[in-house]
Amino acid sequence: MENRRAVEALRCGVPNQDAVRAMGSAQPDLEARFRMQLQAVRESFGSAKQAEGILVNGEFGSGKSHLLERFQQIALEENFVCSKIVVSKETPLYDPAKVYRAAVDSAAIAGRRGAALPEIAVSLKTDSPVYAAFYKWVHQTDITLSTRFAATLYVYEYARVDEEIRDRILRFWAGERIGVAELKKWVRDVGEAATYKVDKATVKDLALQRFFFLPRLAAAAGYSGWVLLIDEVELIGRYSLRQRARSYAEVARWMGKLEGFSVPGFLGVLSISSDFEEAVLHEKHDDEKIPNRLGAAGDQLAVSQAERGMQVIRRDKAVLKAPDQNTIREAFEKLRSIYASAYGWQPPANYVPPDPTARMRQHVKRWITEWDLMRLYPGYEPRINIGEEPRASYSEEPGLEVPSEGSNDETEAEK
Repeated sequence: MENRRAVEALRCGVPNQDAVRAMGSAQPDLEARFRMQLQAVRESFGSAKQAEGILVNGEFGSGKSHLLERFQQIALEENFVCSKIVVSKETPLYDPAKVYRAAVDSAAIAGRRGAALPEIAVSLKTDSPVYAAFYKWVHQTDITLSTRFAATLYVYEYARVDEEIRDRILRFWAGERIGVAELKKWVRDVGEAATYKVDKATVKDLALQRFFFLPRLAAAAGYSGWVLLIDEVELIGRYSLRQRARSYAEVARWMGKLEGFSVPGFLGVLSISSDFEEAVLHEKHDDEKIPNRLGAAGDQLAVSQAERGMQVIRRDKAVLKAPDQNTIREAFEKLRSIYASAYGWQPPANYVPPDPTARMRQHVKRWITEWDLMRLYPGYEPRINIGEEPRASYSEEPGLEVPSEGSNDETEAEK
């Protein structure tokens, strides 16, 4: 069944865990680099610096999503909490609150099914030195962190008999709002009303602060850190100019390249199509329009952050290695074995060297289609031509944009 799930996923061009585990990634250099960055994440707790992210760059159908799935498997094997999200209307890159919630919803840990955050919380050992260090960090006054995190952590530890309160706190850590009056009552009930004063914080600020909080929470529970994989970043090319500018800033943020923002214990890996730079940065003249438009509005910080993100896209790409004939032949043999196990039918071994300019996904789908026809219609000799992969559209699409949470500096102080 695992092999059949792998074949069906490859047939659709959407690699799942089974497909990636069976086929591998054929990108050993990038796998080695990813493992190095995981070690940098472990060390970042001591240096208080964010590990440098990886921006995977490749053509449509060249294996970017496949590689991110492989990265997730490696991260889980190495005891990291790992989230994988896709940029979409529901998860716009320019909105940290939505990105965070999607990341928590998709978070996975090795050997566990279901939501990761409750498992992390259950694993906290409040009498351990690592928890004591986390507790001390949350309660520091010299870090930019709302008092809500210290208050909720304290209540979570001492309100053990009330599972409803603990569940509400977990939902706050996962990105939901929490009523100030409600939080004050919880603190008062555990006798610490004078210790924890609930401060004001914007929705965006709380979203970004949660990114600082979660890796250290995971480390306190015994995990190595948090890895966030963001697929299909090229979708930002269909946003309006202003939202593209905000998205470029977020690219810099998750790559660890945004000045004044550094998240220890965190690693961001993003994927983007290789035609994005030419089609959007150059043909849409974002290099010129964003500084002119935002600069004229007096938003120099936004200009600087957007320019940093565009610079990352131009200079910090990790380009996928194109498959050579040996790589394609190895993939053929692996897939042939998987297909035989999945369907109890042995595909022919007569390998014909394919067009090396075609993408790996095209080769794989052609082989599977040929074998399907031969298995279902004995004696049939299929002849399948590889067509061109569709090109991504970068036409602006207003329907993709939704209002950011916490627009106009909305605070949660009275929520």
